[in-house]
Amino acid sequence: MSVLGIDEITYGVEDLPTCVRFFQDWGLAVVSEQPDEVVFETLNGCRVIVADINKAGLPPAIESGSTVREVVWGVESEADLAHYSTRIANDPGFIEAGQRVGCTDPNGLAIRLQVTRKRAIELECSGHNTWQTKGRINKAAPIYERATPVEVGHVVFFVKDVVTCEAFYADRFGFRASDRYPNRAAFMRTADEGGHHDIFMLQLPAPRAGLNHVAFTVRDVHEVFGGGMHISRSGWTTEIGPGRHPVSSAFFWYFKNPAGALVEYYADEDQLTAEWEPREFEPGPTVFAEWAIAGGIDGNTRRQKDVEAPQGKFLTDKPKPETK
Repeated sequence: MSVLGIDEITYGVEDLPTCVRFFQDWGLAVVSEQPDEVVFETLNGCRVIVADINKAGLPPAIESGSTVREVVWGVESEADLAHYSTRIANDPGFIEAGQRVGCTDPNGLAIRLQVTRKRAIELECSGHNTWQTKGRINKAAPIYERATPVEVGHVVFFVKDVVTCEAFYADRFGFRASDRYPNRAAFMRTADEGGHHDIFMLQLPAPRAGLNHVAFTVRDVHEVFGGGMHISRSGWTTEIGPGRHPVSSAFFWYFKNPAGALVEYYADEDQLTAEWEPREFEPGPTVFAEWAIAGGIDGNTRRQKDVEAPQGKFLTDKPKPETK
């Protein structure tokens, strides 16, 4: 018995039309639309709800302005839902509403659980050829003109007390620690076996509650690049990337998100089992990124932002100086 992953997130936003345009460019599909709320889905049915910040019924915000207001985690069965309901019954903000149960975590965030609505899907993904293993034979790797995210893979929050928050998710839901910055941050996955983290909680030197980013899983590193160039081409601003995380091994590209904080495309994260032993890291730039491109890649020139594209048909085709 374990939580399966993120089923749904809800943003409360100050500029709904701009946020809707952003998530359409991001590659999400609109499934319903109201004047004060638009519901999107990823390929596997994970939902992203973007609601007007003044919409009635939104859970309280953990910070001012546009931000995530609720995270819904999926479970396998009604029996699992009943089990977790018992475990959180005495926690602040406990509710049983329709097909969901929930409470407020120690950081003030509204969390809910439901029997998962995500769909099992099969996708063609690029194989990788290494010296030892050949995963792609007689086939070129794909080139993506834009991304269509598979799911919301993880969420990252600034927290007031990382030790308390880690203990809460471990005790109530059985989350496992993958890695840590001791007394500063915790990477946690929902089960023994799975991707490196489903939630990452970071305590700043001056602790506060807030959103850092929401991360969307895509098929492979090629979709990280293709999706990122499309978002750049559409006029949205890179925060950092593309790049690669040393801690999770994932390739990433972060953009500024009008719905709050940052948003990430990522792929190729480490897959862990019960045998994994959490590591400890000292936070710093080289721990965050093995490498990263400042300003991103421009989707038109296909080069780093503000760098002129080659003028000839070939990269090495350079204009010859005039002779007298």
